[in-house]
Amino acid sequence: MKTDNIFYQLFQTFPTLLFELINQPPSLANNYQFTSQEIKELARRFDGLFLPPKNALDQPIYFVEVQFQPKSNFYSRFFAEIFVYLAQYQPNHDWCAVAIFANRNLDPGIPRQYRSLLMTQQIICVYLDELAQITNPSLPIGMVQLVVGTEETAATVELTNRLMQQARTQLLDEGFKQKVLELIESVLVYKFTALSRQELEAMFGLSDLKQTRFYQEAKEEGKQEGKQEGKLEGKLEGKLETVPLLLQLGLSVSEIAERLSLDIEAVRQVAQASSDNFQ
Repeated sequence: MKTDNIFYQLFQTFPTLLFELINQPPSLANNYQFTSQEIKELARRFDGLFLPPKNALDQPIYFVEVQFQPKSNFYSRFFAEIFVYLAQYQPNHDWCAVAIFANRNLDPGIPRQYRSLLMTQQIICVYLDELAQITNPSLPIGMVQLVVGTEETAATVELTNRLMQQARTQLLDEGFKQKVLELIESVLVYKFTALSRQELEAMFGLSDLKQTRFYQEAKEEGKQEGKQEGKLEGKLEGKLETVPLLLQLGLSVSEIAERLSLDIEAVRQVAQASSDNFQ
């Protein structure tokens, strides 16, 4: 999964997420501008940079890096980028480094030469796999759980449905709600690369996503395919191949027929054949 891009979108959409991860009041996000500023000498960008107002000297700058792969020199590179930034832009604020790892095993440990930063509490480490222990998470934390969770389909379907319900009930701004729904679909596309768009639509009950860019692109592609000879037959076969998977997820024959826009008798025949194969 392209986690750098996903987490950039998460922080951009939910600035409160950083402060929830480091156990600070989410309302602090109102005092910060989120950006991803380039460090010219290294041609690198932070995964997240939270800047307080220039006159709010009591609020630190937060430098954020998200790591999903082993990297032995993670801290030396991260701190080098921070100090290059401080030299380039010379802010008057204090600062804090937030290292976000997919799990504790990816944390290589802070080298001895940087231990003074740990003593001054200028380094905060977050381990995303431990967020699974949080019950009734906020919408931003739930989004992170969706990113880092296992690819166990039933659990992902349940979590996705819960997030969509939270978005429907908690987000009053329609434009922002649409942005969150598109972010959910982006995570699913990255997470289930082997699944077709039809399978994603059917498995996750994406009725709320039918107005998103992803769905509209898929719909337009379907129209173009429908104009080509022989494409409709292949499309029908693809839908029918999805039926056994949806049956395993607990959907009824009628629900599958409705979601895939198939004749219910055709779905019933596939279901029967699938049942016979497992007997």
